[in-house]
Amino acid sequence: MSSLLREEMQRVLFRPAKQRLVEFIEIEEPSHGRHFLCASVAKNKEVQICIVQCQMSLSLKSASKRSYTKRSSIQECYQKAEIWSLKDLTLIDGRDPDVDDPCFLLHFDQVRAVTAISCSAKYAIVRALVTLSDRYCQRSLNLRNFDWAYITPTAFYSNKGDCAVLSQICFYAVNLLCLSMCHVPLD
Repeated sequence: MSSLLREEMQRVLFRPAKQRLVEFIEIEEPSHGRHFLCASVAKNKEVQICIVQCQMSLSLKSASKRSYTKRSSIQECYQKAEIWSLKDLTLIDGRDPDVDDPCFLLHFDQVRAVTAISCSAKYAIVRALVTLSDRYCQRSLNLRNFDWAYITPTAFYSNKGDCAVLSQICFYAVNLLCLSMCHVPLD
């Protein structure tokens, strides 16, 4: 489903603006419709962060040129509601690294609160923004209140997303299980 969304947003919204959609997550907003926090890169290597609003619209289409009957179809309409440059992002605050909280704060000239649909989505977009900042802005992104094990790459986890994080957790759990089952002589 997300790959279809990515292709659709890339085709309708980002490609006409000569941008490449790098990462997006679904976020919760008070207004109607679906909302996404997107990170994209323009041809001039400018990295943009935007909130895309997706609303359903009812359109009437003609079945053929000769036909006078009309059929209705539901179309998704994407539009950028808010836009920032990654260069203007001074801090990302995860609020509390010890709690599974999908909320985080983006500090631009003003602070923008964002609520992702899950904690894994929150960490996915933060990893993407860290990588984009290192690559295109040549500066490290200022992060606060995040669990660094899920942000920074290690020998096992090399920024491949949530599957690698889950694999790393499973690897540690299996190691603990094996160690707990080992018989240790007490003499």
